[in-house]
Amino acid sequence: MVNTNMRWKLPLICFIWQLAMIVLFGVFIRYSDEADAARWPEYKRNHSITTNVENDFYFRYPSFQDVHVMIFVGFGFLMTFLQKYGFSAVGFNFLIAAFGIQWSLLMQGWFHSLDYNDGKIKIGVVNLINADFCTASALISFGAVLGKASPVQLLLMTLFEVTLFAVDEYIVLNLIQARDPGGTMTIHTYGASFGLMVSWMLWRKDVECTKDKQSSVYHSDLFSMVGTLFLWMFWPSFNSATAGHGDGQHRAAINTYCSLAASVLTAVMISSLLNKKGKLDMVHIQNSTLAGGVVAGTAAEMMLTPYGSLIIGFCVGIISVLGFVYVTPFLASKLKLHDTCGIFNLHFLPGVLGSIVGAITAAAATEGVYTKEGLNANFGFEDHEARIPTTQGGYQAAGMCVALAFGLGGGTLVGLFLRLPIWGDPADENCFEDDVYWEVPGDEEIGPYHLEERNHTDTKH
Repeated sequence: MVNTNMRWKLPLICFIWQLAMIVLFGVFIRYSDEADAARWPEYKRNHSITTNVENDFYFRYPSFQDVHVMIFVGFGFLMTFLQKYGFSAVGFNFLIAAFGIQWSLLMQGWFHSLDYNDGKIKIGVVNLINADFCTASALISFGAVLGKASPVQLLLMTLFEVTLFAVDEYIVLNLIQARDPGGTMTIHTYGASFGLMVSWMLWRKDVECTKDKQSSVYHSDLFSMVGTLFLWMFWPSFNSATAGHGDGQHRAAINTYCSLAASVLTAVMISSLLNKKGKLDMVHIQNSTLAGGVVAGTAAEMMLTPYGSLIIGFCVGIISVLGFVYVTPFLASKLKLHDTCGIFNLHFLPGVLGSIVGAITAAAATEGVYTKEGLNANFGFEDHEARIPTTQGGYQAAGMCVALAFGLGGGTLVGLFLRLPIWGDPADENCFEDDVYWEVPGDEEIGPYHLEERNHTDTKH
Protein backbone atom coordinates (compact mmCIF):
# COMPACT_ATOMS: atom_id res chain seq x y z
CA MET A 1 0.00 0.00 0.00
CA VAL A 2 1.43 3.41 -0.99
CA ASN A 3 2.05 5.88 1.86
CA THR A 4 0.00 9.01 1.14
CA ASN A 5 1.60 10.93 4.05
CA MET A 6 -1.73 11.88 5.57
CA ARG A 7 -0.31 11.86 9.11
CA TRP A 8 0.93 15.43 8.74
CA LYS A 9 -0.96 16.82 5.74
CA LEU A 10 -4.52 16.13 6.88
CA PRO A 11 -4.12 17.14 10.56
CA LEU A 12 -2.23 20.29 9.55
CA ILE A 13 -4.82 21.49 7.06
CA CYS A 14 -7.68 20.69 9.45
CA PHE A 15 -5.93 22.55 12.28
CA ILE A 16 -5.10 25.63 10.21
CA TRP A 17 -8.53 25.89 8.61
CA GLN A 18 -10.48 25.34 11.83
CA LEU A 19 -8.31 27.92 13.57
CA ALA A 20 -8.99 30.31 10.67
CA MET A 21 -12.73 29.68 11.00
CA ILE A 22 -12.61 30.49 14.73
CA VAL A 23 -10.78 33.75 14.08
CA LEU A 24 -13.00 34.79 11.14
CA PHE A 25 -16.18 33.93 13.03
CA GLY A 26 -14.94 35.94 15.97
CA VAL A 27 -14.26 38.94 13.78
CA PHE A 28 -17.27 38.83 11.44
CA ILE A 29 -20.13 36.57 12.60
CA ARG A 30 -22.86 37.80 14.91
CA TYR A 31 -26.46 36.73 15.65
CA SER A 32 -29.24 38.20 13.57
CA ASP A 33 -31.90 40.36 15.24
CA GLU A 34 -34.16 37.33 15.62
CA ALA A 35 -31.43 35.33 17.41
CA ASP A 36 -29.91 38.07 19.56
CA ALA A 37 -31.03 38.38 23.19
CA ALA A 38 -30.58 42.15 23.22
CA ARG A 39 -32.11 43.00 19.84
CA TRP A 40 -35.05 40.55 19.68
CA PRO A 41 -37.35 42.57 22.00
CA GLU A 42 -36.72 45.71 19.93
CA TYR A 43 -37.23 43.76 16.71
CA LYS A 44 -40.61 42.54 18.00
CA ARG A 45 -41.71 46.08 18.77
CA ASN A 46 -40.57 47.46 15.41
CA HIS A 47 -42.35 44.70 13.46
CA SER A 48 -45.50 44.60 15.61
CA ILE A 49 -44.75 41.04 16.71
CA THR A 50 -46.71 40.00 19.77
CA THR A 51 -45.44 36.49 20.44
CA ASN A 52 -42.11 34.65 20.28
CA VAL A 53 -43.69 32.01 18.05
CA GLU A 54 -43.52 34.53 15.19
CA ASN A 55 -39.73 34.31 15.24
CA ASP A 56 -38.52 33.08 11.84
CA PHE A 57 -36.92 30.10 13.56
CA TYR A 58 -40.31 28.45 14.00
CA PHE A 59 -41.17 28.89 10.30
CA ARG A 60 -37.84 27.71 8.91
CA TYR A 61 -36.34 25.21 11.35
CA PRO A 62 -38.44 22.19 10.24
CA SER A 63 -37.21 22.72 6.68
CA PHE A 64 -33.66 23.21 7.95
CA GLN A 65 -33.82 19.88 9.78
CA ASP A 66 -34.90 18.11 6.60
CA VAL A 67 -32.19 19.75 4.49
CA HIS A 68 -29.58 18.97 7.14
CA VAL A 69 -30.53 15.29 7.08
CA MET A 70 -30.22 15.30 3.29
CA ILE A 71 -26.71 16.75 3.47
CA PHE A 72 -25.26 14.44 6.09
CA VAL A 73 -27.32 11.25 5.76
CA GLY A 74 -28.83 11.38 2.26
CA PHE A 75 -25.75 12.36 0.28
CA GLY A 76 -23.44 10.36 2.52
CA PHE A 77 -25.24 7.04 2.24
CA LEU A 78 -26.11 7.52 -1.43
CA MET A 79 -22.39 7.18 -2.14
CA THR A 80 -21.85 3.96 -0.20
CA PHE A 81 -22.48 1.71 -3.21
CA LEU A 82 -18.75 1.01 -3.73
CA GLN A 83 -18.01 -2.31 -2.05
CA LYS A 84 -14.75 -1.18 -0.40
CA TYR A 85 -15.34 2.55 0.02
CA GLY A 86 -18.18 2.87 2.52
CA PHE A 87 -16.12 4.46 5.30
CA SER A 88 -14.79 7.08 2.90
CA ALA A 89 -18.16 7.77 1.30
CA VAL A 90 -19.85 8.62 4.61
CA GLY A 91 -16.76 9.91 6.43
CA PHE A 92 -15.45 12.25 3.73
CA ASN A 93 -19.00 13.46 3.07
CA PHE A 94 -19.12 14.33 6.81
CA LEU A 95 -15.76 16.11 6.58
CA ILE A 96 -16.63 18.13 3.47
CA ALA A 97 -20.01 19.16 4.87
CA ALA A 98 -18.66 20.16 8.29
CA PHE A 99 -16.00 22.40 6.75
CA GLY A 100 -18.24 23.57 3.94
CA ILE A 101 -21.01 24.92 6.16
CA GLN A 102 -18.53 27.02 8.16
CA TRP A 103 -16.90 28.52 5.08
CA SER A 104 -20.31 28.98 3.45
CA LEU A 105 -21.62 31.03 6.38
CA LEU A 106 -18.72 33.40 5.85
CA MET A 107 -18.71 33.54 2.05
CA GLN A 108 -22.47 33.85 1.66
CA GLY A 109 -22.58 36.19 4.64
CA TRP A 110 -20.19 38.65 3.00
CA PHE A 111 -22.40 38.73 -0.09
CA HIS A 112 -25.88 38.56 1.45
CA SER A 113 -25.94 39.26 5.20
CA LEU A 114 -23.28 41.89 5.81
CA ASP A 115 -24.45 44.78 7.97
CA TYR A 116 -22.62 47.81 6.58
CA ASN A 117 -23.28 49.76 9.76
CA ASP A 118 -20.89 47.65 11.80
CA GLY A 119 -19.24 45.39 9.18
CA LYS A 120 -20.61 42.22 10.78
CA ILE A 121 -22.38 39.25 9.22
CA LYS A 122 -25.72 38.66 10.95
CA ILE A 123 -26.81 35.03 10.79
CA GLY A 124 -30.09 33.29 11.56
CA VAL A 125 -31.78 30.04 10.61
CA VAL A 126 -32.07 31.04 6.92
CA ASN A 127 -28.28 31.41 6.78
CA LEU A 128 -27.95 27.85 8.09
CA ILE A 129 -30.22 26.58 5.31
CA ASN A 130 -28.30 28.51 2.65
CA ALA A 131 -24.99 27.21 4.01
CA ASP A 132 -26.31 23.66 3.61
CA PHE A 133 -27.36 24.52 0.05
CA CYS A 134 -23.91 25.86 -0.74
CA THR A 135 -22.26 22.78 0.75
CA ALA A 136 -24.55 20.55 -1.33
CA SER A 137 -22.80 21.75 -4.49
CA ALA A 138 -19.47 20.48 -3.12
CA LEU A 139 -21.02 17.14 -2.18
CA ILE A 140 -22.39 16.80 -5.71
CA SER A 141 -18.87 17.38 -7.05
CA PHE A 142 -17.54 14.85 -4.55
CA GLY A 143 -19.64 12.23 -6.34
CA ALA A 144 -17.68 12.66 -9.56
CA VAL A 145 -14.28 12.10 -7.90
CA LEU A 146 -15.45 9.54 -5.35
CA GLY A 147 -12.71 7.00 -4.71
CA LYS A 148 -10.03 8.88 -6.63
CA ALA A 149 -9.15 11.86 -4.42
CA SER A 150 -7.52 12.29 -1.03
CA PRO A 151 -9.25 14.05 1.88
CA VAL A 152 -6.83 16.95 1.44
CA GLN A 153 -7.83 17.31 -2.21
CA LEU A 154 -11.49 17.19 -1.21
CA LEU A 155 -11.02 19.95 1.38
CA LEU A 156 -9.19 22.11 -1.15
CA MET A 157 -11.92 21.49 -3.72
CA THR A 158 -14.54 22.50 -1.15
CA LEU A 159 -12.66 25.68 -0.26
CA PHE A 160 -12.54 26.89 -3.87
CA GLU A 161 -15.96 25.60 -4.86
CA VAL A 162 -17.77 27.25 -1.97
CA THR A 163 -15.97 30.51 -2.73
CA LEU A 164 -17.02 30.44 -6.38
CA PHE A 165 -20.52 29.31 -5.42
CA ALA A 166 -21.03 32.45 -3.34
CA VAL A 167 -19.97 34.65 -6.27
CA ASP A 168 -22.06 32.68 -8.77
CA GLU A 169 -25.11 32.76 -6.49
CA TYR A 170 -24.76 36.52 -5.95
CA ILE A 171 -24.65 37.17 -9.70
CA VAL A 172 -27.56 34.83 -10.52
CA LEU A 173 -29.90 35.77 -7.65
CA ASN A 174 -28.95 39.37 -6.84
CA LEU A 175 -27.59 40.95 -10.01
CA ILE A 176 -29.54 39.03 -12.67
CA GLN A 177 -32.48 38.56 -10.29
CA ALA A 178 -33.25 35.05 -11.53
CA ARG A 179 -35.46 32.82 -9.37
CA ASP A 180 -33.98 29.54 -8.18
CA PRO A 181 -35.42 28.46 -4.80
CA GLY A 182 -34.42 24.80 -5.17
CA GLY A 183 -30.97 25.54 -6.58
CA THR A 184 -31.39 23.80 -9.94
CA MET A 185 -29.01 26.35 -11.47
CA THR A 186 -26.87 27.47 -8.56
CA ILE A 187 -26.51 24.10 -6.79
CA HIS A 188 -27.05 21.23 -9.24
CA THR A 189 -25.96 22.65 -12.58
CA TYR A 190 -23.03 24.47 -11.03
CA GLY A 191 -21.99 21.64 -8.69
CA ALA A 192 -22.24 18.95 -11.37
CA SER A 193 -20.35 20.89 -14.04
CA PHE A 194 -17.68 21.82 -11.48
CA GLY A 195 -17.25 18.22 -10.34
CA LEU A 196 -17.19 16.83 -13.86
CA MET A 197 -14.40 19.23 -14.85
CA VAL A 198 -12.39 18.37 -11.74
CA SER A 199 -12.80 14.68 -12.52
CA TRP A 200 -11.77 15.30 -16.12
CA MET A 201 -8.60 17.08 -14.97
CA LEU A 202 -7.86 14.22 -12.56
CA TRP A 203 -8.32 11.52 -15.21
CA ARG A 204 -6.34 8.37 -14.49
CA LYS A 205 -5.32 6.30 -17.47
CA ASP A 206 -5.29 3.10 -15.40
CA VAL A 207 -8.69 3.63 -13.78
CA GLU A 208 -10.10 0.82 -15.92
CA CYS A 209 -7.81 -1.60 -14.08
CA THR A 210 -9.84 -1.03 -10.92
CA LYS A 211 -13.21 -1.98 -12.38
CA ASP A 212 -13.63 -4.77 -9.87
CA LYS A 213 -13.44 -2.26 -6.99
CA GLN A 214 -15.90 0.12 -8.68
CA SER A 215 -18.60 -2.51 -8.38
CA SER A 216 -21.14 -2.96 -5.61
CA VAL A 217 -22.33 -5.86 -3.50
CA TYR A 218 -25.73 -6.56 -1.98
CA HIS A 219 -25.26 -4.74 1.32
CA SER A 220 -23.46 -1.71 -0.20
CA ASP A 221 -26.32 -1.13 -2.63
CA LEU A 222 -28.79 -1.50 0.23
CA PHE A 223 -26.97 1.20 2.23
CA SER A 224 -26.96 3.41 -0.84
CA MET A 225 -30.71 2.93 -1.20
CA VAL A 226 -31.13 4.23 2.36
CA GLY A 227 -29.51 7.47 1.22
CA THR A 228 -31.84 7.58 -1.79
CA LEU A 229 -34.93 7.26 0.38
CA PHE A 230 -33.84 10.02 2.75
CA LEU A 231 -33.14 12.35 -0.17
CA TRP A 232 -36.39 11.44 -1.91
CA MET A 233 -38.54 12.00 1.18
CA PHE A 234 -37.02 15.33 2.15
CA TRP A 235 -36.57 16.89 -1.31
CA PRO A 236 -39.84 18.88 -1.09
CA SER A 237 -38.32 20.61 1.96
CA PHE A 238 -35.10 21.25 0.04
CA ASN A 239 -36.89 23.03 -2.81
CA SER A 240 -39.24 24.97 -0.55
CA ALA A 241 -36.96 25.77 2.41
CA THR A 242 -36.16 29.36 1.39
CA ALA A 243 -39.24 30.04 -0.74
CA GLY A 244 -41.53 32.88 0.28
CA HIS A 245 -43.83 32.33 3.26
CA GLY A 246 -47.33 31.36 2.27
CA ASP A 247 -48.38 30.21 -1.19
CA GLY A 248 -44.85 30.12 -2.68
CA GLN A 249 -43.47 27.69 -0.13
CA HIS A 250 -46.65 25.65 -0.18
CA ARG A 251 -46.60 25.40 -3.98
CA ALA A 252 -42.89 24.51 -4.09
CA ALA A 253 -43.48 21.48 -1.86
CA ILE A 254 -46.44 20.30 -3.95
CA ASN A 255 -44.63 20.71 -7.29
CA THR A 256 -41.56 18.84 -6.05
CA TYR A 257 -43.66 16.09 -4.49
CA CYS A 258 -45.43 15.42 -7.79
CA SER A 259 -42.28 15.57 -9.91
CA LEU A 260 -40.46 13.13 -7.63
CA ALA A 261 -43.32 10.63 -7.76
CA ALA A 262 -43.41 10.69 -11.57
CA SER A 263 -39.64 10.24 -11.89
CA VAL A 264 -39.81 7.00 -9.88
CA LEU A 265 -42.28 5.32 -12.22
CA THR A 266 -40.48 6.40 -15.37
CA ALA A 267 -37.07 5.41 -14.01
CA VAL A 268 -38.44 1.94 -13.24
CA MET A 269 -40.08 1.79 -16.67
CA ILE A 270 -36.94 2.63 -18.66
CA SER A 271 -34.64 0.55 -16.45
CA SER A 272 -36.76 -2.54 -17.03
CA LEU A 273 -37.27 -1.77 -20.72
CA LEU A 274 -33.54 -1.52 -21.45
CA ASN A 275 -32.67 -4.77 -19.73
CA LYS A 276 -32.85 -7.83 -21.97
CA LYS A 277 -34.61 -9.78 -19.23
CA GLY A 278 -36.71 -6.87 -18.02
CA LYS A 279 -34.89 -6.70 -14.69
CA LEU A 280 -34.36 -3.49 -12.74
CA ASP A 281 -30.91 -1.99 -12.24
CA MET A 282 -30.36 -0.68 -8.71
CA VAL A 283 -28.07 2.05 -10.06
CA HIS A 284 -31.04 3.63 -11.83
CA ILE A 285 -33.36 3.25 -8.84
CA GLN A 286 -30.82 4.83 -6.50
CA ASN A 287 -30.23 7.87 -8.71
CA SER A 288 -32.75 8.52 -11.47
CA THR A 289 -35.66 8.41 -9.04
CA LEU A 290 -34.22 11.60 -7.50
CA ALA A 291 -33.98 13.50 -10.77
CA GLY A 292 -37.56 14.72 -10.30
CA GLY A 293 -36.42 16.76 -7.30
CA VAL A 294 -33.55 18.37 -9.21
CA VAL A 295 -35.61 19.29 -12.28
CA ALA A 296 -38.34 20.99 -10.20
CA GLY A 297 -36.00 23.28 -8.25
CA THR A 298 -36.00 26.45 -10.35
CA ALA A 299 -39.73 26.45 -11.14
CA ALA A 300 -40.71 25.07 -7.73
CA GLU A 301 -42.59 28.13 -6.48
CA MET A 302 -43.92 29.12 -9.92
CA MET A 303 -47.39 28.16 -11.13
CA LEU A 304 -46.05 25.02 -12.75
CA THR A 305 -49.29 23.15 -11.88
CA PRO A 306 -49.37 19.61 -10.47
CA TYR A 307 -49.81 17.99 -13.88
CA GLY A 308 -46.93 20.10 -15.23
CA SER A 309 -44.80 18.76 -12.38
CA LEU A 310 -45.73 15.21 -13.36
CA ILE A 311 -44.72 15.93 -16.95
CA ILE A 312 -41.24 17.19 -16.08
CA GLY A 313 -40.76 14.32 -13.62
CA PHE A 314 -41.81 11.87 -16.33
CA CYS A 315 -39.37 13.35 -18.86
CA VAL A 316 -36.39 13.61 -16.54
CA GLY A 317 -36.78 10.05 -15.29
CA ILE A 318 -36.37 8.84 -18.88
CA ILE A 319 -33.45 11.16 -19.63
CA SER A 320 -31.58 10.24 -16.46
CA VAL A 321 -31.75 6.47 -17.00
CA LEU A 322 -30.73 6.85 -20.65
CA GLY A 323 -27.78 8.88 -19.44
CA PHE A 324 -26.63 6.09 -17.13
CA VAL A 325 -26.96 3.48 -19.86
CA TYR A 326 -25.44 5.36 -22.79
CA VAL A 327 -23.79 8.65 -21.80
CA THR A 328 -21.69 7.63 -18.77
CA PRO A 329 -19.80 4.87 -20.66
CA PHE A 330 -19.29 7.31 -23.57
CA LEU A 331 -17.82 9.98 -21.28
CA ALA A 332 -15.36 7.49 -19.82
CA SER A 333 -14.29 5.76 -23.04
CA LYS A 334 -14.29 8.67 -25.49
CA LEU A 335 -13.81 11.85 -23.46
CA LYS A 336 -11.66 10.39 -20.66
CA LEU A 337 -14.09 11.71 -18.05
CA HIS A 338 -14.69 9.21 -15.28
CA ASP A 339 -17.84 10.04 -13.30
CA THR A 340 -17.96 7.62 -10.34
CA CYS A 341 -21.48 8.39 -9.09
CA GLY A 342 -23.03 9.42 -12.39
CA ILE A 343 -23.62 13.04 -11.36
CA PHE A 344 -23.95 13.90 -15.05
CA ASN A 345 -27.23 11.98 -15.12
CA LEU A 346 -28.59 12.87 -11.66
CA HIS A 347 -27.57 16.51 -11.40
CA PHE A 348 -26.23 17.93 -14.68
CA LEU A 349 -28.84 16.79 -17.20
CA PRO A 350 -31.80 17.36 -14.82
CA GLY A 351 -30.22 20.66 -13.77
CA VAL A 352 -30.03 21.98 -17.31
CA LEU A 353 -33.52 20.70 -18.11
CA GLY A 354 -34.91 22.24 -14.90
CA SER A 355 -33.26 25.57 -15.69
CA ILE A 356 -34.93 25.56 -19.11
CA VAL A 357 -38.27 24.65 -17.54
CA GLY A 358 -37.87 27.56 -15.14
CA ALA A 359 -37.13 29.98 -17.99
CA ILE A 360 -40.14 28.83 -20.01
CA THR A 361 -42.48 28.86 -17.01
CA ALA A 362 -41.38 32.38 -16.06
CA ALA A 363 -41.75 33.66 -19.63
CA ALA A 364 -45.25 32.18 -19.84
CA ALA A 365 -46.47 33.80 -16.61
CA THR A 366 -49.54 36.03 -16.96
CA GLU A 367 -51.60 38.26 -14.71
CA GLY A 368 -54.55 35.97 -15.42
CA VAL A 369 -52.77 33.13 -13.65
CA TYR A 370 -50.80 35.02 -10.97
CA THR A 371 -52.56 38.41 -10.70
CA LYS A 372 -50.35 41.51 -10.69
CA GLU A 373 -49.71 41.15 -6.98
CA GLY A 374 -48.77 37.49 -7.46
CA LEU A 375 -46.31 38.34 -10.27
CA ASN A 376 -44.63 40.92 -8.05
CA ALA A 377 -44.44 38.50 -5.14
CA ASN A 378 -43.05 35.62 -7.22
CA PHE A 379 -40.66 37.49 -9.52
CA GLY A 380 -39.93 40.76 -7.73
CA PHE A 381 -41.20 42.92 -10.57
CA GLU A 382 -41.89 45.80 -8.21
CA ASP A 383 -38.11 46.24 -7.93
CA HIS A 384 -37.69 46.26 -11.72
CA GLU A 385 -40.44 48.29 -13.31
CA ALA A 386 -39.31 47.52 -16.87
CA ARG A 387 -39.24 43.75 -16.34
CA ILE A 388 -42.09 41.62 -17.63
CA PRO A 389 -42.52 37.81 -17.73
CA THR A 390 -40.90 37.37 -21.14
CA THR A 391 -37.79 39.29 -20.10
CA GLN A 392 -37.75 37.38 -16.81
CA GLY A 393 -37.55 34.18 -18.87
CA GLY A 394 -34.48 35.58 -20.59
CA TYR A 395 -32.87 36.41 -17.26
CA GLN A 396 -33.60 32.89 -16.07
CA ALA A 397 -31.75 31.51 -19.11
CA ALA A 398 -28.89 33.91 -18.43
CA GLY A 399 -28.69 32.58 -14.88
CA MET A 400 -28.21 29.05 -16.21
CA CYS A 401 -25.39 30.24 -18.49
CA VAL A 402 -23.64 31.97 -15.59
CA ALA A 403 -23.88 28.82 -13.45
CA LEU A 404 -22.45 26.72 -16.28
CA ALA A 405 -19.62 29.19 -16.88
CA PHE A 406 -18.62 29.21 -13.20
CA GLY A 407 -18.90 25.43 -12.94
CA LEU A 408 -17.01 24.54 -16.10
CA GLY A 409 -14.36 27.24 -15.76
CA GLY A 410 -13.89 26.95 -12.03
CA GLY A 411 -13.81 23.16 -12.08
CA THR A 412 -11.15 23.13 -14.79
CA LEU A 413 -8.86 25.52 -12.91
CA VAL A 414 -9.32 23.82 -9.56
CA GLY A 415 -8.83 20.40 -11.18
CA LEU A 416 -5.52 21.53 -12.64
CA PHE A 417 -4.45 22.76 -9.19
CA LEU A 418 -5.43 19.45 -7.58
CA ARG A 419 -3.26 17.55 -10.07
CA LEU A 420 -0.14 18.74 -8.25
CA PRO A 421 1.53 15.60 -6.82
CA ILE A 422 1.63 16.88 -3.23
CA TRP A 423 -1.91 16.31 -1.98
CA GLY A 424 -1.64 12.62 -1.07
CA ASP A 425 -3.97 11.19 -3.71
CA PRO A 426 -4.06 7.39 -3.94
CA ALA A 427 -2.13 5.44 -6.55
CA ASP A 428 -4.22 4.10 -9.42
CA GLU A 429 -4.22 0.57 -8.04
CA ASN A 430 -5.39 1.82 -4.61
CA CYS A 431 -8.35 3.89 -5.77
CA PHE A 432 -11.81 2.99 -4.41
CA GLU A 433 -10.35 1.39 -1.27
CA ASP A 434 -10.99 2.55 2.29
CA ASP A 435 -7.78 1.18 3.75
CA VAL A 436 -5.69 3.83 1.99
CA TYR A 437 -6.99 6.42 4.48
CA TRP A 438 -8.86 4.44 7.17
CA GLU A 439 -8.18 1.78 9.77
CA VAL A 440 -10.42 -0.96 8.41
CA PRO A 441 -11.56 -4.07 10.35
CA GLY A 442 -10.72 -7.49 8.96
CA ASP A 443 -12.65 -8.71 5.94
CA GLU A 444 -16.19 -9.60 6.90
CA GLU A 445 -17.61 -12.89 5.90
CA ILE A 446 -19.70 -12.87 2.78
CA GLY A 447 -23.21 -13.78 3.80
CA PRO A 448 -25.82 -15.81 1.97
CA TYR A 449 -27.22 -12.67 0.31
CA HIS A 450 -24.05 -11.83 -1.60
CA LEU A 451 -24.98 -11.17 -5.19
CA GLU A 452 -23.04 -10.69 -8.38
CA GLU A 453 -20.95 -7.51 -8.34
CA ARG A 454 -22.20 -4.67 -10.52
CA ASN A 455 -20.42 -1.63 -11.88
CA HIS A 456 -21.95 1.84 -11.56
CA THR A 457 -19.99 3.28 -14.44
CA ASP A 458 -20.39 0.46 -16.92
CA THR A 459 -23.84 -1.05 -16.37
CA LYS A 460 -24.44 -4.26 -18.26
CA HIS A 461 -27.78 -5.08 -19.82
